[in-house]
Amino acid sequence: MAWEMEKGARTVVNKCAGVRTGEQVLIVSEESKRSIAECLAKVAAEAGGEPAIVTMVPRERDGQEPPAMIAAAMGQADVFLCVVGKSITHTRAVKEAVAGGARGLVLTQFSEEMMDHGGIEADFPAIAPICKALAKKLENAKVVHLTTPHGTDLTYSAEGRRGNALYGVVEKGQFSTIPTIEANVSPLEGTANGTIVADASVPYIGIGVLEEPVMCQVRDGRIISMEGGRQAQMLKADLDSKNDPNVYNVAEMGVGMNPKCRFCGFMLEDEGVRGSVHIGIGTSITLGGVVKAACHYDLIMTGATVVADGVELLRDGEILEGNL
Repeated sequence: MAWEMEKGARTVVNKCAGVRTGEQVLIVSEESKRSIAECLAKVAAEAGGEPAIVTMVPRERDGQEPPAMIAAAMGQADVFLCVVGKSITHTRAVKEAVAGGARGLVLTQFSEEMMDHGGIEADFPAIAPICKALAKKLENAKVVHLTTPHGTDLTYSAEGRRGNALYGVVEKGQFSTIPTIEANVSPLEGTANGTIVADASVPYIGIGVLEEPVMCQVRDGRIISMEGGRQAQMLKADLDSKNDPNVYNVAEMGVGMNPKCRFCGFMLEDEGVRGSVHIGIGTSITLGGVVKAACHYDLIMTGATVVADGVELLRDGEILEGNL
């Protein structure tokens, strides 16, 4: 499988991270992801970079900070690539490394297969302009209204909040997840109200593609109830076990924009599906919010319509590029 993975590794290293001669490239990984980390290191060296792989004990939960020495190394690198099973995207380590000028890419839950085909095959630079345009429409929106035919009906304010365009290509002081391509915004704390119905996926803690919807009631920025079948109960039990009320914070609304992604139960494939919408709950500090929680999970839905300050951005799961 190694040679098949090299195509995806070249996309990550050359097109997305833009590794240049002499740059320090830190690859943060886990033992189970070693084959992917080694493939990335090989391609980074071929590009003239100086790669180093650090292998950490897998985090106990998504959103848990990496060890302090690894966080420090991320801040010293020109480029950091996180190839992990448990997400470290929504951590202070990533936020501070980027603030210091590093550029980073996050490859959470990647498999060898995902390095060969699927979302990784997208033309990331070509999609960047429309992703930036959608993020700009979400930025500072006073009223955003999200609905779906499955029952979602949520309103919130993003006034004063930046729009985030994650399109897989990073410059100095930027990070992006990959292969998801998404435009997102972090709702102003306390402003989200209504109903969330995830019908597609909750790609965490072994839930993945949904058998039946997960229904959540939201009041003043937090989920106050969660109902559904077996998978909804798994999610609620996990969140309750964190003993942290911030895990129910409505932290993000993101719009997937990668035409090559498909629902398969892996986080960065599922949330990138073009026209899907996800509501992130928990930590928001890496997205422009102020909440640090014990985790950050995404609840993904299809068929969404999104209206920001009276402008329709999505209709029934179709991105309205003419309105951007």
